[in-house]
Amino acid sequence: MSGNQTTNGGLRGVWRRTYAMLVKEFLQLRRDRVSFAMIVMLPIMQLLLFGYAINTTPRNLPTAVLLQEDSDLGRSILKALQNTAYFRFTREVHSVEEFDALLESGQVLFGVEIPRGFERGVRRGDKPALLVAADATDPVAAGSALGALGQLMQSALRHDLQVGNPPEMPFEIRTHARYNPAAESRLNIVPGLVGTILTMTMLIFTALSVTREIERGTMENLLAMPIKPIEIMLGKIIPYVIVGFLQAAIIIGMGHFLFRVPILGSLGMLALLSTLFIGANLSIGYTFSTIAQNQLQAMQMAMMFFLPNILLSGFMFPFAGMPVWAQWIGEALPLTHYIRIVRAIMLKGASLVNLQYDAIALGVLMLVAMTIAITRFRRTLD
Repeated sequence: MSGNQTTNGGLRGVWRRTYAMLVKEFLQLRRDRVSFAMIVMLPIMQLLLFGYAINTTPRNLPTAVLLQEDSDLGRSILKALQNTAYFRFTREVHSVEEFDALLESGQVLFGVEIPRGFERGVRRGDKPALLVAADATDPVAAGSALGALGQLMQSALRHDLQVGNPPEMPFEIRTHARYNPAAESRLNIVPGLVGTILTMTMLIFTALSVTREIERGTMENLLAMPIKPIEIMLGKIIPYVIVGFLQAAIIIGMGHFLFRVPILGSLGMLALLSTLFIGANLSIGYTFSTIAQNQLQAMQMAMMFFLPNILLSGFMFPFAGMPVWAQWIGEALPLTHYIRIVRAIMLKGASLVNLQYDAIALGVLMLVAMTIAITRFRRTLD
């Protein structure tokens, strides 16, 4: 009898102590508001982004048109292209040079050229060629539109052209996938990995830097030394700039020599623009480290910022296929602009003139992030 009581008492003791620990953990979780917010916000953010923002069959892609003759047939073709919902005409150019520059800068993903004498050639049965050029640095965005082009055009122009039975197009659609004609995924992924890996490592390293000093109790020692707060910050950031350059060099070098990814542009310009990108990410990571109360919170903040960078920058999913609100969020992320820069320099040989929008945007984001980081760092020390 006493043995059974001892056993029951022991079991009750186990459950009582376990319950006490359970209550303690919930109380601690409730006090740690940052961790609790991450638990709630992470699945909500993933659901909203994957449900509303991600689209693997993008529509309304920005397209330029070079109309070398103004004819009824030319206008019917442009209308038919727009009715396919894949193409949205945003620019009309007047020369081949302007046509090529828009594709090279990434301002448009497609270019349609209707040559001079096109309608007359159709009427005479010469089957003239309609040129559709595509920026294939993102093969997913370009592939779906090009793949459906012939059938959609034929269906859309059925009432404008006399077609036989079986139907036959009276002109040729000549597609040209530029910069990645074979639609090789490695040419798209490897340049994007440069920015993705830099974002992850720069954020995590710097997000932990200040909180680590505070947890170890060494921040007070640093402040007792004859050194200014800004000097502490620069001293912590500069080593990671060097680490970032080393990582970028390793990824680009391996991509070029192992995966045969071309480097058609200037490495010096890529290094200069990489400095802006690394500086922006380091400043954002430093801001997180001044907000977080411990290293776990700093890591959680870094990962919460990293998630939209991966999904909304155009690295994993076509940027042009996202809704407008998601594109606005993506434009506020440094990785979006850096991926465009790296792909354009490596695959297109783009110059700074072609990349001025993304270069300016990256510089502005770096200045904003650095200003916030310096302000937060001074407040933390005070």
